[in-house]
Amino acid sequence: MTYFDVTMKIHPDVQVYKNDPLKKPVFENMNNHEIGTSHETSVKMSVHTGTHLDFPLHMIKNGKTSDTLDFKKYIREVKVFDLTHVKEEITFNDIKDLNIEKDDFIFFKTQNSFEDTFNFKFVFVKADAAKYLSKIGIAGVGVDGLGIERDQKGHPTHLYLMEKDIDIIEGLRLKDIQEGTYMMYGQVIPLLGLDACPMSVILGKDD
Repeated sequence: MTYFDVTMKIHPDVQVYKNDPLKKPVFENMNNHEIGTSHETSVKMSVHTGTHLDFPLHMIKNGKTSDTLDFKKYIREVKVFDLTHVKEEITFNDIKDLNIEKDDFIFFKTQNSFEDTFNFKFVFVKADAAKYLSKIGIAGVGVDGLGIERDQKGHPTHLYLMEKDIDIIEGLRLKDIQEGTYMMYGQVIPLLGLDACPMSVILGKDD
């Protein structure tokens, strides 16, 4: 089996949503070998930095938090669909003919994976596509943008999915991934009581 790391690497200059400087990770040296006997670093960052898993609290008042995390849900098959031809938004018409079935976990590969700086016009999942996915009853969807939607009043894409307990992974890096079915090995950092958690995602493909 060949393995692919599709996790966004975190560093102080990593792209962040809307280039908000308050969202930039801060690495601070707390101790080093010049002043002590060990080297220690603290990290301050949004839990929506890089590759991460959203929880309903992110968009729903009193919604479920990361306390509900079930790590087994992210060790499973995932279908990757190549939508690099899509401009700006993934609509119902873009996905209605794809082989998407109930309980599938799907990833959408777009032009976002080829950009290392934040694009205010990043490709996102439009509300009509999210509504369609919620009706199918998929298990989860992963995207290579730092958000699954943008510029939609009321965040309908998030809500259509979250209200059906459909998982949302954002910030994937799918540049080198071909369309097809893979084994996903997702590891979520179990930070409790939050609206999102950083995540590492490895894909495996039989040789």
